[in-house]
Amino acid sequence: MLYDNKSSSSPCFDKDSGIRVAKRSSEGHCRTPAYIRGKIGVIERYCGNFPNPEQIAICHPKPDVIPLYRCRFYQKDIWPHYTGNDCDTLELEIFEHWLEPATF
Repeated sequence: MLYDNKSSSSPCFDKDSGIRVAKRSSEGHCRTPAYIRGKIGVIERYCGNFPNPEQIAICHPKPDVIPLYRCRFYQKDIWPHYTGNDCDTLELEIFEHWLEPATF
């Protein structure tokens, strides 16, 4: 089932807020990579509000306009056998309806 977005257009997260990417399946187009679902990171920045690409992909006539964030994750927290520097990070842009508050 396609996620029915109920998110407001006002951003819920501030810079450096702890977040967890929702761990759920998706059908059809989805910009949130499977490997990052369930992982914890922080908000690097709010990027603005944009039409929901999951709704655009199914030709929704009026897609929700929702907040998009640049999120930062430590590589060691994503890949169990990561052997690089502990400070190495990955940044991804993720829409708000995929994010949940998290604490470290």
